Amino acid sequence: MPHGPEPTAGTVLAAWIARQTETLAGLLEAVRADEPDAVHQMRITCRRLRSTLQAYRPLIGTDTTALVTGLKDLAAALGAARDTEVLGERLTADARALPADCHPDEVAAAVSAWAAEGTAGARPEALAALDGPGLPALLAALRGLAAEPRFTARADRPAPAELTRVARRQQRRTARRIDEARRAAPGDATDTALHEARKAAKRARYAGEPAGPAATGFVRRMKALQDVLGTHQDAVLAGRTLHTLAATDPRHAFAYGVLYDRQLTAAAADRARLPDIWQKASEPPTF
Repeated sequence: MPHGPEPTAGTVLAAWIARQTETLAGLLEAVRADEPDAVHQMRITCRRLRSTLQAYRPLIGTDTTALVTGLKDLAAALGAARDTEVLGERLTADARALPADCHPDEVAAAVSAWAAEGTAGARPEALAALDGPGLPALLAALRGLAAEPRFTARADRPAPAELTRVARRQQRRTARRIDEARRAAPGDATDTALHEARKAAKRARYAGEPAGPAATGFVRRMKALQDVLGTHQDAVLAGRTLHTLAATDPRHAFAYGVLYDRQLTAAAADRARLPDIWQKASEPPTF
């Protein structure tokens, strides 16, 4: 928190929403021009704003359902191309590391072609989301919320304690998702539960960010949790994609099977790392 008179939670929250909104608006031309990392940064900004609106709902005082939905839809429209690109890069690299009898060059080329086709097919959807009437309305509503907030009485409380309270609430929500994953049946049920835990960890991380440097430790620990759950989800999605590729390219089915086994191994390694990372992430925040 800044030095001087202690700001209220509402002051900090309004400034954070305003700053992220302008970041979102500032990325429009870069995404249209397909500049490196622009789509990724816009998706992150959508997630930050959406998580803020969800986590700080008790302070905001107005119905933000439409804003949350708009941000989710925008991130999804941007995400199809980006997700395919990232997954393609992962599988192409893995394919090139296959033994010679698996024909690594042929498999890498097939995976790369699959990713290129999927990425190109998703690009028009992303541009349509940017150029339609929904985005200007979304930006105007976010700017209005930041400029003329109708916050609840909780927003008048000192920022450090109130922001800590919100982050702690999101941390407890993450803990429930982790517990659900521990109790889930092996296989798809565990994968789904861990994906839900990842989303909860992401919201908790973004809930801490408005507190600034005081929340650095908490944000870092929650990001580490988000990252291990994210690489686990990447392995799960890669495995599902390999099923599809094997069905459409049966000549290389054995190679895809080898790659699939490697995804299972990677996912198991992430699950093994999770308890230690969660132990650190579960430390109570204090801003």
